[in-house]
Amino acid sequence: MKTHQTTFPQDFGIRQISKQQNKLKRISPTVKKNRFMFYTEVQPTDFLYIEMISKIKTDSVLFFDMDGTLIDTDYANYLSYKKAFELVKGTEFNINYDPTQRLTRSLLETVFSNLTEEELGMIVAEKERCYNDFLPETKLYKETVEILKKYCKTNRTVLVTNCRKDRALALLNYHGLTDMFSNLFFRQFGSNNEVINKFKNSILNLGISQELIIAFENEEFEIAEAMKAGISIEKIIKIINP
Repeated sequence: MKTHQTTFPQDFGIRQISKQQNKLKRISPTVKKNRFMFYTEVQPTDFLYIEMISKIKTDSVLFFDMDGTLIDTDYANYLSYKKAFELVKGTEFNINYDPTQRLTRSLLETVFSNLTEEELGMIVAEKERCYNDFLPETKLYKETVEILKKYCKTNRTVLVTNCRKDRALALLNYHGLTDMFSNLFFRQFGSNNEVINKFKNSILNLGISQELIIAFENEEFEIAEAMKAGISIEKIIKIINP
């Protein structure tokens, strides 16, 4: 079973191991180390949890990613691809579920190198159509959702996701999260069909200062995108879900 953990990414200098190792050990006996960063399991009474929410001020605007940050969708995503593949190809889907690696179109293309572009497109489209069948296989990340529930009453809370609109709304409605957001931003494409930086898009549409934003995100790539959009790394809370 996955555990939900929250950290500040060492890669970007929030916590340097050489300077903070002793302090981290004093904070909690659950501190662990992998080859990328220190992290600790966060409970509402933990020091790092308190430190995290202490960043939130009355005028803070909270940006929440969805997949991997608010909701664990990996298994539902896998089952959707499996069903779609078998419907399109008429053969057994022989990839086992791997909780450490999210199944994507790119991975599918790598494993099944004989798939044509047309077949890949059909599989992805069918995957979207059957996704709702597997909504019960999705789970909330309670710690992050509790922050959303608490601050949606006092602060502007914004969904900032690269998920397609239909699937995102299905997930939010299923888990009763839709009304907790002031604004919802979904995947957007540019003139050359490239995915637009979701943070830049949200900031531009809201017309707010990056200084007000606190972002909750689980992906390294998207953290880099947030920084490109002008969000200070000290205002980015990285969610770790090993």
